[in-house]
Amino acid sequence: MITTSSLRHLRIPFSLFLMPVFFFALALTPNHNESRILWVFLALHLFLYPSSNGYNSYFDKDEESIGGLKHPPKVTKDLYWLSLVFFLVALGIGATINFSFAGMLLVYGLVSMAYSHPSIRLKKYPWLSWFIAGLFQGYFTFGMAYAGLSNLSWDVLTKSHVLLPGLLTSLMLWGNYPLTQVYQHGEDSRRGDRTLSLVLGIKGTFLFAALVFMCTGAAFAWYFLARNQTQILWIYLAAMTPIMLYFLTWFNFVRLNPEKYANYSWAMGMNYFSALALNAFFIYYFLKNTQILQALGV
Repeated sequence: MITTSSLRHLRIPFSLFLMPVFFFALALTPNHNESRILWVFLALHLFLYPSSNGYNSYFDKDEESIGGLKHPPKVTKDLYWLSLVFFLVALGIGATINFSFAGMLLVYGLVSMAYSHPSIRLKKYPWLSWFIAGLFQGYFTFGMAYAGLSNLSWDVLTKSHVLLPGLLTSLMLWGNYPLTQVYQHGEDSRRGDRTLSLVLGIKGTFLFAALVFMCTGAAFAWYFLARNQTQILWIYLAAMTPIMLYFLTWFNFVRLNPEKYANYSWAMGMNYFSALALNAFFIYYFLKNTQILQALGV
């Protein structure tokens, strides 16, 4: 029997935060096919990511707030099996496109399992977990989505037109990732997990994120200018403005009272601001880059 708590731990709405990577890949994909767009989207956001969420929740057994759940319910055994079923469905969908895409889904799933599984538990290693999480949720996912959308194989991951924008998405995630841990110091410490945010400290986490955000902005500026897309750059900067204003406001409050403001509500607000602004930008970039807007006379 599938319990309500297990369905909640899948945190399907949390997939919203990783959608910008998909839409960026979609914007740069030259071979659009409506069926592949739908199936790749479903494989990633309805099955693969929720499977990862549920699997990690099962082994973490968090009692305090986690991403997407302010008050996580107690995990039950069916969550473990439900997460595996979702994983198998994702692989099945991937196989209908091609076996390379299914293989990429498999690798992503296994790496995400290693994040919390007690026999490996990458979460115990602050810099390694930070690097791997950003690399796989960014660059690898970008290449995986690109391969699925275009019906391509593994070698696409080494192509410069995939490698460069893929690394840009990793940069975005490397900046934001420690911020998602900033309110979990107490529980992580009790469990023996040394997350990057715990190592950096609360204020150090914000300073580190600010540095990576600046590098990310400069890298995207270089990328759009190199493609002679000055107008896109200005729209990108406009999309980033509310995110940065939110971040700076939050940072200012944290400087005054870290214990009070380095909390779940502010962290989720940062995630929602980022997801909404970046999803809107990359959807626009997709419509502009594929000349759909021009065809509509916009």
